[in-house]
Amino acid sequence: MPAQSETVRPPPLLRPTASWRDYARLVRLPNVFTAVADIALGWFAAWAAGTPADRWPSFLLLIGASACLYSAGMIWNDFFDIEQDRRERPFRPLPSGRISRGSAAAQGLSALLLGLVFAALAGLRMNGLSYRPVIIAGLLVLCILLYDGWLKRTWAGPIAMGSCRFLNVLLGLSVAEGFALAGQMYLASVVGLYIVGVTWFARTEARQSKRGSLSAASGVVLISLILALAAPLCLDKANPSPLFPYLLVGLGFFLGIPIIRATADARPARVQAAVKRSIMGLVLLDAILASALAGTIGLLILLLLLPALYVGRWIYST
Repeated sequence: MPAQSETVRPPPLLRPTASWRDYARLVRLPNVFTAVADIALGWFAAWAAGTPADRWPSFLLLIGASACLYSAGMIWNDFFDIEQDRRERPFRPLPSGRISRGSAAAQGLSALLLGLVFAALAGLRMNGLSYRPVIIAGLLVLCILLYDGWLKRTWAGPIAMGSCRFLNVLLGLSVAEGFALAGQMYLASVVGLYIVGVTWFARTEARQSKRGSLSAASGVVLISLILALAAPLCLDKANPSPLFPYLLVGLGFFLGIPIIRATADARPARVQAAVKRSIMGLVLLDAILASALAGTIGLLILLLLLPALYVGRWIYST
């Protein structure tokens, strides 16, 4: 009898190995520097308000908290959007399978917890325990999860994302002294409203956008820049740079050119280019607001653009 042929089984499918670049893409590493810029704005505002210089360890901890919470937000964003990304962005780490959904969830949870720990430690570093940093961080965690898990798919998505930035600026101001709460809220609202407009503009960036929606979102961005003109009034001890209003106008042109082009021709490539510039424009806005309170020295925040743009050559930011 002829020998029976053995059944040949195909080799098991192996999950692609994740590289450091995959994890950097998962957290949108270039954009993490925009979160740090919010905290740096808080540092210069606190310095202008007369906060003791020995408070700097708390600001370093707040930078760690903000970076962790932002990274967690990006991870959970991709975790909840995996089905949509499989259709529109299959090259990303989760839909491509290079990073498993379970691993992403573990990393996202760890980043949230670490952010809360850093915020709590920032309060401990003050003269006497302050719960304000960890309370704001807790609200930020709640806002992140609500946005990623539910609100981003509703009309309230841009408002929720703007609230996250609003809270992030307040986190940077949470250890400031001599800065009235009303002034802090106004300053944070300018940044939050800016992000409402940018998020609205970016909602359909992966497909053909509607010109009416882009125009409305552009109007929100413009309103935030107009409101920024009153930033020096937020702080009694403000020492605005003479360059402040001119820089703000320059920012308007810097953002406006790609936004106008994308509104006129709403193809994904045009919209994504405008969104990318607007995200990096947040660092510019933070620096300009800092110069409105602390003088020209506040423009040192612009240095955060160097690592953001360098890393952005290899890691996408939208």
